[in-house]
Amino acid sequence: MLDATSGPMIFSVSSGKGGVGKTSLTVNLAFALSQKGLRVLVVDGDMGLANVDVLLRLTVRKTIRDVLERGEDPLNAVVYVEPNFGVLPASSGVPEMVDLGPEEHVLLGNILKSIVRHFDYVLLDTAAGIGDSVIWFNTFATHNLVIVTSDPTSMTDAYALIKILSKDYGRKRFYLILNSVVSEREGLKTFDSMARVADRFLKIQPQYLGFVPKDKAVLKAVQEQVPFIKDAPWSKAAIAVGGLADRILKLKGE
Repeated sequence: MLDATSGPMIFSVSSGKGGVGKTSLTVNLAFALSQKGLRVLVVDGDMGLANVDVLLRLTVRKTIRDVLERGEDPLNAVVYVEPNFGVLPASSGVPEMVDLGPEEHVLLGNILKSIVRHFDYVLLDTAAGIGDSVIWFNTFATHNLVIVTSDPTSMTDAYALIKILSKDYGRKRFYLILNSVVSEREGLKTFDSMARVADRFLKIQPQYLGFVPKDKAVLKAVQEQVPFIKDAPWSKAAIAVGGLADRILKLKGE
């Protein structure tokens, strides 16, 4: 784990369950931060089923796999969406990249440490589930973001991830974002349910970072492979993500 007070802020973005809009939210949050003049890197942490490049319609020539296996310069693998917004792509359809061993994780950690110092904020978009790589990215990060919807299965899987990271890896501070909710009231209700359970059984108090409402602009942007914060900057979802970016800026040093 890196020092959050002297180096870049590194956020793991996880959900436990797939299909909650995590990657879309990661990409748009990164875009919002980069619009503030900050240098932002998104690392596609879904090592075997990469999709950040798909959401952004990027042309990828080198991936994390090339860096790990062939010693490629990691900075040469970064694809820039905007001058301040880079993406370190992962590979897709490569089963052996899904289950990296301890030695590969050490190498990956060294690679990421060499590259993140060139950025102010780094977002690690992890895979779904609670696999070894998901856990590794969460322990490498300085801050843990967990994306949840009001779907009971999303809540259950997000709690399972938090439980493992808390009990087995000593992580105690989690920031929850409620995605694709009908209203802030629904988001707060979902958060309160999870917070009560976490406090009772894990003795931790997750923090509410905010919510993103259901918005047709999100689906349209995904289909068109552009960030909705760029395609529809005045949409409800884009405004909400802008607010999330402002709150993330206030976490510096925590």
